Amino acid sequence: MSNRDFVGYGNSPPRANWPGNARLALNFNLNYEAGGERGVLEGDESSEDMLTDIGMAAQPGVRSPLVESVFEYGSRVGVWRLLRIFKQFDVRVSVLGVVRALQNNPQAVAAFLEAGHEIVSHGWRWIDYHHVDPATEREHIRLAIEAISGITGTTTIGWMTGRPGQNTRRLLAETGRVHYDRDYLGDELPFWTSVEDKWHLVIPYSYETNDNRFNESRGFSTADDFARYMIDCFDLLYDEGADCPRLMSVGLHDRLIGRPARAPGLIRFLDHVRKHDRVWICTGRDVADHWRRVHPPRS
Repeated sequence: MSNRDFVGYGNSPPRANWPGNARLALNFNLNYEAGGERGVLEGDESSEDMLTDIGMAAQPGVRSPLVESVFEYGSRVGVWRLLRIFKQFDVRVSVLGVVRALQNNPQAVAAFLEAGHEIVSHGWRWIDYHHVDPATEREHIRLAIEAISGITGTTTIGWMTGRPGQNTRRLLAETGRVHYDRDYLGDELPFWTSVEDKWHLVIPYSYETNDNRFNESRGFSTADDFARYMIDCFDLLYDEGADCPRLMSVGLHDRLIGRPARAPGLIRFLDHVRKHDRVWICTGRDVADHWRRVHPPRS
């Protein structure tokens, strides 16, 4: 893991030069994780307790039927509601797909591909890699790359671990097959970093403009809360984009925003977005391809 960088672009960020002279690049990310979460059926010591939507604590040594059903809701119901909304607004998204989850629902995978959504590797499993040994993580990365490449037919992929460890980016870079990664929250524009003497592209993600805040005691309570927060972020970045074009990343989960009382917040936000011109709605791959072409790494 490299030394920390507290400076970044500082007060002189690059002019992104997004396609169409856009003031804002808007990237929607749909986390698809059902069946890839921690659970005793997968050989883990306990059930999942992160983003379960019901506040259920991890249960050691036993299955948690209610937690399992929350994840299954996303795969059975929520994802289809969100795909209908994306189609209604003609939006292509980055599907952050956990491989074990994608394997559980071939119908959803077919729908992602048919609609032209990008499938990004969200890892082999949806687990915390802070304390996973490098050999195991390397094997998980290999399995995920081969599976995603097989599904999409591409040789390079985007990547988002979600809970990366200190070895993750180094292990990704050594494969030579990861086009970019999203495991960074500390900026608002893509940037290049050197990993093992190789240039590696990072496209920042957001845990703030993200429906995971529905899961917090002081986060979103209603669809209006979500819509208002997204609109406020969009409006400020759009205004700033007149001088320096920006990137806004929106994180979504089928088991969270896919609920019928929450999905209207996404619809209201998309209604607001389409009232504006010079907005480039893009996938992570779109951003990566543009950045490589317009802002290649410099020695």
